Amino acid sequence: MDYTKYIKPDIGRGAAFSQDENGEATAMAVEGCYKLHTTPWLADYPVNTPTDIFEVRFKNTRRSYYRNVNDLQLQIGDIVAVEASPGHDIGIVSMTGDMVAKQMRRVGFNPFNGEFKKIYRKARPYDIEKWQEAIALEHETMIRARQIAADMGLDMKIGDVEYQGDKIKAIFYYIADGRVDFRELIKVFAEQFHIRIEMKQIGARQEAGRIGGIGACGRELCCASWVSSFTSVTTGAARVQDLSLNPQKLAGQCSKLKCCLMYEYDVYADARRSMPRVKEPLQAIDGEYYLVKSDVLAQTMMFSSSKDAMANLVTLPVERVREILAANRAGHKVESLPGADAEPRVEEPTYRTEEDSITRFDKAKKRKKRNRNKGGEKPQDGQGEKLQNAKPQGGQGEKPHGERPRHEEHGGQNHRRRDNRHRHRDNRPADKLPKSE
Repeated sequence: MDYTKYIKPDIGRGAAFSQDENGEATAMAVEGCYKLHTTPWLADYPVNTPTDIFEVRFKNTRRSYYRNVNDLQLQIGDIVAVEASPGHDIGIVSMTGDMVAKQMRRVGFNPFNGEFKKIYRKARPYDIEKWQEAIALEHETMIRARQIAADMGLDMKIGDVEYQGDKIKAIFYYIADGRVDFRELIKVFAEQFHIRIEMKQIGARQEAGRIGGIGACGRELCCASWVSSFTSVTTGAARVQDLSLNPQKLAGQCSKLKCCLMYEYDVYADARRSMPRVKEPLQAIDGEYYLVKSDVLAQTMMFSSSKDAMANLVTLPVERVREILAANRAGHKVESLPGADAEPRVEEPTYRTEEDSITRFDKAKKRKKRNRNKGGEKPQDGQGEKLQNAKPQGGQGEKPHGERPRHEEHGGQNHRRRDNRHRHRDNRPADKLPKSE
């Protein structure tokens, strides 16, 4: 019997549900189908510091750390029942061993009152059935909750709903610009859904991480794959890296500035400290040169002989710019900006072929032949052949001395147009001729 058709995956939790041969509900973890996935780089190394703390993941980006008080043999991917308030929750073990302590230090996790919550047991078929029923209620509950919040006129958006594994509690994630008084909303939710309600406010970046998606770079969003703590991003980071201040390019899917603007900020800031500040144009014998652009990583600066246009561009290394500035402060003008010992700039060859051209599949446009009889009357049937077979006067096919062929005459086509113009002018009716004074 094929049991694969009974598998029902849940992308938010990275798990798949099915039934075994006895018809009991089972669940298995699916790698790569959940948020904030990790790679166990130290899995093949021996554990140096034995610990009973395990990382357990839940829906989307929610994770927490629990203590294995019953000495269960747990490994990554095991589905366990953990302590919750109230009741219990169902999660999946996502990290074990030495990496747990490093991860807790990285995310800044502090247990409540210094005590970790407990891992009760591995999930039983009954726990998995109830967990699956709770997951099936989440989408319908979120839609209904949005309608209730809109009817009450609250300025908030409910982005996600997560049911607890025992189906007695649900977390409502919402986004709001300011504080929202949702005391009446909680009462309506409790009467409508008959569960305990927990409201948790998140930001736009956290919402993008919970939803997931593909970024402009073609990879999975950083907030959904590995970033768990967010730092403040300003337009100053874009200015330091000489990026275009285009909001459409600098904003991510959360409509905020991209978090990746801060990844290389320190490198650019350190490189910019070593570059001289050019407040005045460089003085040379052949004129003044104005700063146009600076390449922070290449440590070069580009100057132009015109203040308002890109003319006579010269690229100088930072060391040469310092020498020119020192000479200008001393009241001297340099003979040339590059210097006498400057090496000629060699352009790097490009290895592009016709295969790289984006227009290689476009059809070449054919040039239209000009109609030599344009502006005149078309020859009637049979007249074209008579004209071709007609012999010129003055001999057997000979041309008069000194006469050039018509197709070789310079401006012959203009003469024909001028003759046609005179012919039409002479054929005008008498009433339309110009009156003589």
